[in-house]
Amino acid sequence: MKEFSNTTRIDNLKSMQDQELDLLVIGGGITGSGIALDAQTRGLKTGLLEMRDFASGTSSRSTKLVHGGLRYLKQAAINEVHEVGSERAIVYNNAPQITTPLKMMLPFYYGGTFGPFTTSIGLDVYDRLAQVKSSERKYMLDPKKTLEREPYIKGENLKGSGVYVEYRTDDARLTLEVVKKANEEGSLIANYTKVTGLLYDSQNKVCGVIFKDLISGTTGEIFAKKIVNACGPWVDEIREMDGSNVGKHLHLTKGIHLVIDHEKFPISNSIYFDTPFHDNRMMFAIPREGKTYIGTTDTTWNEDPKEPDITVRDVTYILAAANQMFDLPQALTPEDVESGWSGVRPLIQEEGKSPSEISRKDEIFQSNSNLLSIAGGKLTGYRKMAEKIVDLVAHQLDDEGDYEYKPVQTENLTLSGGDVGGDSGWLSFYDKMAQEGVVNYDLEREEAEQLVQRYGSNILTVYKLLSKDASKDNLPRIDWAMLQYGLQFEMVEHPIDYLLRRSSQMLFDIEHEKEIQAPVIDYMSDFYHWDVDTKQAMTDEANKKLHLTELRDVKNAYKEHIAKITE
Repeated sequence: MKEFSNTTRIDNLKSMQDQELDLLVIGGGITGSGIALDAQTRGLKTGLLEMRDFASGTSSRSTKLVHGGLRYLKQAAINEVHEVGSERAIVYNNAPQITTPLKMMLPFYYGGTFGPFTTSIGLDVYDRLAQVKSSERKYMLDPKKTLEREPYIKGENLKGSGVYVEYRTDDARLTLEVVKKANEEGSLIANYTKVTGLLYDSQNKVCGVIFKDLISGTTGEIFAKKIVNACGPWVDEIREMDGSNVGKHLHLTKGIHLVIDHEKFPISNSIYFDTPFHDNRMMFAIPREGKTYIGTTDTTWNEDPKEPDITVRDVTYILAAANQMFDLPQALTPEDVESGWSGVRPLIQEEGKSPSEISRKDEIFQSNSNLLSIAGGKLTGYRKMAEKIVDLVAHQLDDEGDYEYKPVQTENLTLSGGDVGGDSGWLSFYDKMAQEGVVNYDLEREEAEQLVQRYGSNILTVYKLLSKDASKDNLPRIDWAMLQYGLQFEMVEHPIDYLLRRSSQMLFDIEHEKEIQAPVIDYMSDFYHWDVDTKQAMTDEANKKLHLTELRDVKNAYKEHIAKITE
């Protein structure tokens, strides 16, 4: 497979400065990555700059579902449900290794938002709008069958449930596989490269950017015929830089999710439920990798979007909802939370609407200087968002210079790691490659399955990196191979890139992450020849993120509260 490393990054920055691009994308989340892939495959010379790591903002902090937008039926967002439902099937076919179908239960209660009749109709409409295949269409369960299927749902006042299909994903890796595919197609991409200014021609039209390489500290200029601002929560900052942040603007809302060990939250089904607080909110509780994660909140956020905090109020809100919805072995407290994540949604402001009521639709803005900005939207709809804005870019280029370009190529374009025979061939590929890991690489079946699920058709490259020894450089052989793969083929620049976004260990295997964090930093320090100050900065970054992810401040505040009331 094609290298995607620090060397690639350095070469790409040089190459972008040596030519005029057709399109430069600012932002390496799912939207910007999708735009780079779409444009490059249509024949446009495309570059992409990301100021931190790929998917380090909103695109790694979602509910981790490629879903059809059932909740948006409540907002009568019919077109959005239809579009993202159709796109969900495309994502699954193009990247089945990171898109897992799962049955989602929607229980309903006396006095709740949903009832048997409205739920049945709603799910029927959803199935039709989302073009759900017949084998995955909804069915309804009475209270007895509901409790047989999921015994931990509370039975009091239960009227039944609907069961439908959603698709669980690893949002950070989905973004990464899009980025890697864009790299394979020839797009010039660099992370940790911040746009610090915009360049304009004699007609005052935007024609390039000034950037700073946050790793080397060097600066430079990149010129392009078209600039697309796909910075998610930072879209308005780039518009401000352009002097065009007028009219519609972003409304940032914060959402948090909590991860709890499956023994303490032992549901076997994914559940989508009405919160018991009559606040018009819905929550997901989803089993994954021996854990259950639950969320989300939806509150206005007016501060720095890089690292929105998780408060005691956020945590107690979610845990109270879980404790009222489920009959668990013991009531959940903040001390039961192993990890959590928070992120912001870059929604487009709609006057008079609460955060939960604001539509998740996407919108394109074009300034007087011809800066194009795209905001809003959902993870599931990233490909269609890219198609819309690249259509616009391509038509403008054609009008201005008689351009030749292809129609959209991404509908049936396999993402990196997705060359497994589509969704219909995935299970047989999964079984074959897992067995390959057991027979030829001395892995346990569960270890091999986890690797195949993570890397898909790139698995053989990872297998070949496995050391024959149980550990290497103080790292378990599997972590050593995954880190090597990340450095060579996934542009891992900071330890947090590997620990959080490439491996998800800081979220779903936090005790293991704490064991390997120092060896990972040590290895990367030697690999990149960091000086003492750089290594310390990387260590501080990882420790700070671990502190936040473990919710240490929340747990300490909770302990202090308990101590006071029990004195």
